[in-house]
Amino acid sequence: MAIVSKDDTELSIVRQCQLLEVSRSSHYHEPKGESKQNLELMAQIDRLHLEHPYFGAVRMAKHLSTDDLVVNVKRIRRLMRKMDISAIYPVPNTSEACKYHQKYPYLLKGLNIDRNNQVWSMDITYIPMAKGFMYLCAIIDWHSRYLLSWTLSNTMTVDFCLEALQKAVSIYGTPEILNTDQGSQFTSEEFTSAVLNAEIKFSMDGVGRATDNICIEVRLVCFRTALKGAGRSRAAIAA
Repeated sequence: MAIVSKDDTELSIVRQCQLLEVSRSSHYHEPKGESKQNLELMAQIDRLHLEHPYFGAVRMAKHLSTDDLVVNVKRIRRLMRKMDISAIYPVPNTSEACKYHQKYPYLLKGLNIDRNNQVWSMDITYIPMAKGFMYLCAIIDWHSRYLLSWTLSNTMTVDFCLEALQKAVSIYGTPEILNTDQGSQFTSEEFTSAVLNAEIKFSMDGVGRATDNICIEVRLVCFRTALKGAGRSRAAIAA
């Protein structure tokens, strides 16, 4: 560590590490770079990614393996992550807006959310399946972070969003504010009418402002990642 000086005549290295609250081992540790073999693999990964940008770690490892060298998928995944390379493939746009629908202002800026049923957050995500996608619509309470209701559909219609809202309201009552993105399902006349008729204030994220609805965005990303990591998407849906 450059901050620890071995030329200091007043403080020993031990004392400097104690004052900085770092271990001596971290001072003496010299990080090792990638091996020559890994550097060669990274060059090949870079070349293959340019030729086949849709290759993930599994297909990349298969193409890089030879009779003399069998490349581990975990190794390729680590190197791809280090190179900031990932497979390019189409994913559903679950927040596509309709320019003809009315949009509502974002009401949560500076708002002190300190009780349940004050603000609900609602969003849609996709779940990769063996053939195509399923769509998950979920509602959580912003204060308690509790999942209030969820629905699944194989289409991006407004029906399963309305069903999720109706389920949550029937169990927990109505919130003061419902926050969503500007997806066409949420800005549709059917959905906005259901929200306003229930005397709920409607709040919408700004354009390109995913952090406005970060409360549920993070939950859905974690859920999708967990399903993908476990490799059990179909089993989870069936359950």
